[in-house]
Amino acid sequence: MKISLINHGCAKNLVDAELLLGILDKNGYKITLDENDADIVIVNTCSFIHDAEKESVQSILEMVEKGKKVIVSGCLSQKHKKDLKDAIPELSGMIGTSNLYDIIKVVKKITAGNKYESIIDEHPKYIYPEDITRQQITVGASSYLKIGEGCNYQCGYCIIPKLRGKYISRPIENIIKEANELVNKGVSEIILIAQDTSSYGIDLYGKQALPELLEELNKIENLSWIRIMYAYPTQLTDRLIDAIANLDKVVKYVDIPLQHSHPRVLESMKRPVMDYKKLVEKIRKRIPEVSVRTSLIVGYPGETEEEFDHLYNFVKEVKFDRMGAFEYSREKGTYSDTLKPQVPAKIKKQRRKKLMELQQKISRENNEKYINTTIKCIVEGYTNDGVIILRSEHDAPEIDGVVYATSSQEVIPGDIETVKITKADEYDLFGEIVE
Repeated sequence: MKISLINHGCAKNLVDAELLLGILDKNGYKITLDENDADIVIVNTCSFIHDAEKESVQSILEMVEKGKKVIVSGCLSQKHKKDLKDAIPELSGMIGTSNLYDIIKVVKKITAGNKYESIIDEHPKYIYPEDITRQQITVGASSYLKIGEGCNYQCGYCIIPKLRGKYISRPIENIIKEANELVNKGVSEIILIAQDTSSYGIDLYGKQALPELLEELNKIENLSWIRIMYAYPTQLTDRLIDAIANLDKVVKYVDIPLQHSHPRVLESMKRPVMDYKKLVEKIRKRIPEVSVRTSLIVGYPGETEEEFDHLYNFVKEVKFDRMGAFEYSREKGTYSDTLKPQVPAKIKKQRRKKLMELQQKISRENNEKYINTTIKCIVEGYTNDGVIILRSEHDAPEIDGVVYATSSQEVIPGDIETVKITKADEYDLFGEIVE
């Protein structure tokens, strides 16, 4: 009996997928990376926005058509428990977001001949399987490390708290142990993830403990870089900013999804209403050479032309180093689903296009500042025609740009090299490795 897994969604979902494979491996099941060779296929799904759901459903249907026994895990099964089975009766099983260990019970029942087995907690409470070694799907210079799960915020557009439960932090010692294991496997960069990394430790230690965690991670030998994703605006405390500024292995990169700039829209989004321009100025002042990334939502229900202009001018003034803009996606079960008027799809598309065109210009200007300078970069691999692909500390994997470089000597993925930049475009840099 061979089992395969198809993963969809964010880096947090990827870690869950690797933990599921680790649980199966520990229990003696054969894992195959080729779903065509498998008897059972687990589809680990995403349900953050409508397009992500569609992708997940396509994978499920594809595997069903190929005659595989399909088990659905992740956010889609948690969100649509009964509806999903009604829509796709051929499903063999489902588990919820906090039922990772239950994959064994479900697989056992299916292999024993049960037509369908489902274990989904009504109120998810995620417990990280600390006794499990992740079976990594992606092996490279960088690895994600989940420091917490769930979310205590109730943002107006987001379904995640309902699907993942309250915020639960992992103990510092467990995170350090896993970080050491990853480094021993050859990982050079560890990327800390959670729904909100900056709230780490509040539930466990009664205070924000991310600065302490960073200090402990900074002591790990042979670890080159530590990157933090998904910080929350009100949790970007002076202690956290100082830790990012002062710890040599913590990359000078702050990812802080702000979502909007206009006070009324932020209030409707149930997001902090504060002066984000001042916050970014403070980060830039306190952390020399920092790169600030954000993500923004256009077309939130009720967003007027003036409110969008406010956002556009905010982006123009702040000049984010990295930025992503997304069209608002209507999700059942969220506060914003009930709001009126909903912004027409055509207008959402236009607003996103306008914002991203502005950001392209800003991004090119930012990148051109690096021409004729040298920067430290991590080696990712090679293109088909032998050009080296690297990434600077100002860029997170998969979402930001890369650096293409030549070298007279061979380089190894995971190594940190100095690159002299000779050219730049909107998102990527080009140069040569300094010997």
